[in-house]
Amino acid sequence: MNIDDLIAIDFHTHAEEPCCGPRDDGYDEFQAGMARYFRNPAGAEGMLPSVQQTAEYFRERKIGAVIFPVDAERETGFRRYSNEEVAQIAAENDDILIPFASIDPHKGKAGAREARRLVKEFGIKGFKFHPTMQGFFPNDREAAYTVYEAIAEEGGIMLFHTGQTGVGSGMKGGMGMRLKYSNPVHIDDVAVDFPDTPIVLAHPSFPWTEEGLMVAQHKPNVYIDMSGWSPKYFPEIFVKYANSILKKKMLFGSDWPAITPDRWLKDFETIGIKDEVKPLILKENARRILKI
Repeated sequence: MNIDDLIAIDFHTHAEEPCCGPRDDGYDEFQAGMARYFRNPAGAEGMLPSVQQTAEYFRERKIGAVIFPVDAERETGFRRYSNEEVAQIAAENDDILIPFASIDPHKGKAGAREARRLVKEFGIKGFKFHPTMQGFFPNDREAAYTVYEAIAEEGGIMLFHTGQTGVGSGMKGGMGMRLKYSNPVHIDDVAVDFPDTPIVLAHPSFPWTEEGLMVAQHKPNVYIDMSGWSPKYFPEIFVKYANSILKKKMLFGSDWPAITPDRWLKDFETIGIKDEVKPLILKENARRILKI
């Protein structure tokens, strides 16, 4: 990857194309609910992009993309997209895609072995966790730390969903998703216990925005990706911190394909981010964390 050719790095994109043949029962309903939440007609029509299509879209725009699946088989019953397949396609498009993986932390020692292998054999740079979708508190040592320890020892990055989620929104019982797991204050403990591991809080953490800002300000190894919301809806305090004391901690992220970078970047221009801060958020902070 020639980083100088890129105008930005999107720190939050999803590999959505399902593996293993036909989609699982309920998967289309789940995606339709997500599409309604994000007002994304492609999801409602079952037209989610493949990883290769994602690479082509981002290449046209000269935007690098951190891409990952989400392993939530235990809680949702939906088969995960193979980490290895995502990594292989990313390797074929390494001018634009940066591979992350996802492992349900409840997999314990098996998950830890997988994490080590993915880093060593497939060049995985980091791991995405979704506490609500995977059903765990991030600071639950028994549930999660075995996998965290492997990631930390291999020099990986940990990326955590925080705040409200479109997953299950408006569905009966919220599709069983419990929002309490994604309060970013739980990740404060993880930052204490793994102080040398870069940790990224995904999204503005609504309704716990200030808790997320607190953790990122207090812990040197914690960052925030600004994905999942159009910037025009960012809380005032979130923009204020991005423009000032957290300007080296904020990362551009879209949440592709739910939100496109075209939409995100257009709205980003309207929220008053200082000219000298924009390059940090759009590329330089990510470049530093990813070591590229």
